[in-house]
Amino acid sequence: MSEQYDLIVVGSGAAGLSVALGSGGGLRVAVVSRGVAGLDGATCWAQGGLAAAVGQGDSAGQHAVDTITAGARHNHKSAVRWMTESAPDVLRWLLAMGMQFDTVNGRIALGREAAHTFPRILHAGGDATGAELARVLREAAMRQSWIDRHEFADACEILKHGNQAVGVLVRNRRGEQMRLLAPSVVLATGGIGQLYRHTSNPAEADGSGLALAHVAGAELVDLEFVQFHPTALSPRADDPSTQLPLVTEALRGAGCQLINDQGARFMVAASSQAELAPRDVVARAVYDQLTRGNRVFLDVRPLGDRVRAQFPNFVQICAQRGLDPRVQPIPIVPAAHYHMGGIKVDLHSMSRVPGLYAVGEVACTGVHGANRLASNSLLEAIAFGKALGERLAQRGPVAPITRVDPVVGHAARAESTNDQMVLGRLRQLMWSDVGIVRSSESLQSALGQIQVLERRCLAGAPVLRQLTTARLIVEACLRRRESLGAHYIGGATHAHWSPRSGQAVA
Repeated sequence: MSEQYDLIVVGSGAAGLSVALGSGGGLRVAVVSRGVAGLDGATCWAQGGLAAAVGQGDSAGQHAVDTITAGARHNHKSAVRWMTESAPDVLRWLLAMGMQFDTVNGRIALGREAAHTFPRILHAGGDATGAELARVLREAAMRQSWIDRHEFADACEILKHGNQAVGVLVRNRRGEQMRLLAPSVVLATGGIGQLYRHTSNPAEADGSGLALAHVAGAELVDLEFVQFHPTALSPRADDPSTQLPLVTEALRGAGCQLINDQGARFMVAASSQAELAPRDVVARAVYDQLTRGNRVFLDVRPLGDRVRAQFPNFVQICAQRGLDPRVQPIPIVPAAHYHMGGIKVDLHSMSRVPGLYAVGEVACTGVHGANRLASNSLLEAIAFGKALGERLAQRGPVAPITRVDPVVGHAARAESTNDQMVLGRLRQLMWSDVGIVRSSESLQSALGQIQVLERRCLAGAPVLRQLTTARLIVEACLRRRESLGAHYIGGATHAHWSPRSGQAVA
C-alpha cells in the first residue's frame, strides 16, 4: 500500500513540526510520529528555554561568540551566525502562533544560563518551555488540512530510487507496512539518549534516525560528542525507567549551588565560572565527586519559597519523590542529554543523499560544535526547520513518485522481548564504557561487545538500528584520540559510578 505526498517529515517535535508548518500550505505534507504527534519526542520535556539575543546590550554576534566558545571552537561559524541572527524572526513567528513566554512588567523575561554572557533565555511557565512550545506547534499543525498525521507509526527504512530518497517505509501499531512516497524526506527523529542507562530523553530518542540515514547512504559526523546534563534527579532503587527527571540548568542560573555530602562547593575549584561553567565541565566535576564516593546535591534552599513560582515543574517532580527543595538539598546525577553529532547537512539542511534532509538533534549543522550551549537546541530546531519548510514550499508540488527500489533495510519485524533484553545490555555498556569519561580500553571493549550483539541478533530485529548507531558512535570516539568538548578521554583505567548502587566500581 502506498500514499503520495510532496513532503514527508519523520518526527513531530519542534524541528519536524516547524518544517511542516513552515511549508505554509503549498505542499501536501505527511508527519510520521511514533506516538501522538507533537507529544512524543524530547521537545515537550524541555525545561530550559529558547536562546535569543534580544536583550539590552546583547547581540547576535555575542550570542555566536558564546556558542563557539562553549563548542570548543569546533563549530561551523557560518551556521552559528545564521542561527543567532535568525532568533528574533523565530521569536516573532512563535508569538504570532500564540506562544506564551514568561514576562516581567509586561516585557518578555530573559534569564541567564551556563556560558551565556548576557541574560537571553526565554522561558514559558518557568521550567515548562518545551511543553508550551509543543502545545503551540501541535495546535497549529492540527488546524492545517494539508498536514496528514501518521501517528503510532515507526519509520523502518528510507525508500530510494537510485541515489534519490523517494519516501519512507512505515509500520503502524498493528504491524501493517505502508510506503509513503515523496520527493523530499526530512528526518527529525531526535537524539540518542535512550542508548544510555541514564538519560533525560524519552523513549523515542533511541538513535534510530541515524541508523536509517546511514543505511540510506548519508554521512554521519561528530558522533563522539555526547552531552551529559550534569543535573538529573537521582533514580530511586525501585524505578526501572531509563528516563530521569531533568533538574533544569536555570536553577543554577538563578543562584543555586552544587555541593557534596560534606557540604563543600566543589565547582569553585573546578572552574572559574563555578556552577555556570559549560555543561561538560560541570558534568565531569559531578562525575568526579561520585567516583570518589561522594553524593552530589543541588542546594536550592537559597531560593526559598520563590522556587514554587519560578520552577513549578521542578517542585512537583521533587514532591513526587517526597522531597522539598525549600528545606533540603536535592540529590542529582549526570544523564545523557543531547547529541551534537548527527547527519551531516549543509546550511540548507540537505544531506549528501538527494531528497534527504535532516533538522533538529538528528542533524549535524555544525552549530553546536563539540558541546552545545544551553538553550540553543530549541532555537536551532525551529530556525532550521522553519527555513527548510519555506525553501521546499518555494519549489511547489511535484510529479508523483512512480519508481522505488526494493527494500534493503534490516528493521522489518515488530519488537520482541529479546530486543528489549539486548537494548538493556547495550544501555549499560554505553553508560559504563562510552560515557562521561572514556578510555581507549573502555572504547575497544565496548566496540567488541556491540559487534557480538550485532552478530547474535536475528535479521529484521529493530534493535539492530540501535546497535548500528551505538557502534558508529564508538568508532567515532576511537578515531578522535584527544579530548575535545564533550568527548573526554581519561586514563587507561578509571572508575565508573553506578547511580543504583551509589558506589564507584572499577
